Amino acid sequence: MADNDNPVFQIQRVYMKEASLEQPNSPAILLEQEQPSVDIQLGVEAQQAADGLYEVCVAATVTTKIKDRTVFLVEVKQAGIFEIRNVPQDQMQAIMGIACPQIVYPYLRSNVSDVITRAGFPPVHLAEINFQAMYEQQQAQQPQGSGIITTA
Repeated sequence: MADNDNPVFQIQRVYMKEASLEQPNSPAILLEQEQPSVDIQLGVEAQQAADGLYEVCVAATVTTKIKDRTVFLVEVKQAGIFEIRNVPQDQMQAIMGIACPQIVYPYLRSNVSDVITRAGFPPVHLAEINFQAMYEQQQAQQPQGSGIITTA
């Protein structure tokens, strides 16, 4: 006889939700010898997909520029569907803001590097992220009771 009150946390699927690459100034910009600047923006968002199922998406935008001209812009959204049941409501935000992104993020890192390399550029390796610290910082900046985390 199964106890239906036991907490459940399972990965249902991890997938690349979106990927885009832009090289608006090619081919001229590719002939530049100057080192480009690199800007990386990360975000986390979560939403309920069905009863007990949640989609958590980690997004990265990597922009490289030489002076004010874009060399390339890569945007990748990596998502996961997680079954989360019988977890106290006050713990749900932390699970979706820390545990789920930690599972999805390695796939995002790999896909960002792969897209950039396949475009003919040296890979950009996203740094490891402490999602717990990021979540805690986000919570400290938000009014009590506000929604799922999103970061820039």
